[in-house]
Amino acid sequence: MGFIDNIKERAKTNLKTIVLPESMDRRVLEAAEIASKEKIAKIIIIGNEIDIEANNSDLDLSETTIIDPNVADITEELINKLVEVRKNKGLSYEEAKKLILEDYMYFACMLVKTGRADGVVSGACHSSSNTLRPALQIIKADKDVPLVSAFFLMVVPDCEYGANGTFVFADSGLVQNPTSEELAAIAATSAKTFELLVESEPIVALLSHSTKGSAEHADVTKVVEAVKIAKEKYSNYRIDGELQLDAAIVPDVAAFKAPDSTIAGLANVLIFPDLDAGNIGYKLVERLAKAEAYGPITQGIAAPINDLSRGCNVHDIVGVIAITAVQAQKK
Repeated sequence: MGFIDNIKERAKTNLKTIVLPESMDRRVLEAAEIASKEKIAKIIIIGNEIDIEANNSDLDLSETTIIDPNVADITEELINKLVEVRKNKGLSYEEAKKLILEDYMYFACMLVKTGRADGVVSGACHSSSNTLRPALQIIKADKDVPLVSAFFLMVVPDCEYGANGTFVFADSGLVQNPTSEELAAIAATSAKTFELLVESEPIVALLSHSTKGSAEHADVTKVVEAVKIAKEKYSNYRIDGELQLDAAIVPDVAAFKAPDSTIAGLANVLIFPDLDAGNIGYKLVERLAKAEAYGPITQGIAAPINDLSRGCNVHDIVGVIAITAVQAQKK
């Protein structure tokens, strides 16, 4: 059984309710049909039911729930609750009403906040900031996680490296230029995520253009310091660096470049030094190795609110719905 098939089966064991606010995107509606029919999750779609059905009459969305904020009985409650949640920021009733009625992501997050749903998947046709800003304002960070970050779950076909070709790439979607302390936190959170989703031991490499002092630069120093912090604060995980990518995942290269490292050549969790590297890295692997790329999945929010790449396909969206459901089971 492949990775995403296993995730789907796990999702089916304890159905969670996942909200899809992008009813204007055909891919999202196709994914909603699949996820609901396959019993991966209970699906809520936010939008105008008449418009959705008129424009997508060939889809069977009978097993989903469609909520139109303009006519829903719960809208007034959600507006007032949003005012309460954002009272310290001075959000007025009229401002909250505008957000709830016009920005479906706010409505979706309020469904989670009030316990009507367990998670949200968005981003197929909106930017990451449009997806994550409401989540951080309403759901907020998990008090037990030092930093909210994002990762891609990469499944590489016919690959001998990682966990049978499965990797976590982080941060590949959120934190632009993490400090050493933040890199260490991302490493630990990503290790925990790998344990949950892949159900294998995480082996974490902090990546650089240098391996064990082969180059000197401030960017290298940042990673070296991150490794020191990670080993001190998160000693329950196998973490090492700084390592070049080949030294991190290829045993023969690791034996030559980093013979004293206990994780070199074995890594399945790859921590990139900045968002540029992480984003470029996952897209290279996705396009050139024809890998499945699920994400960017967030980690560290108090409920699973997950982003999508705007280049995603229906299969990707269904996969992220399943991952979100499994994350919700853990919560």
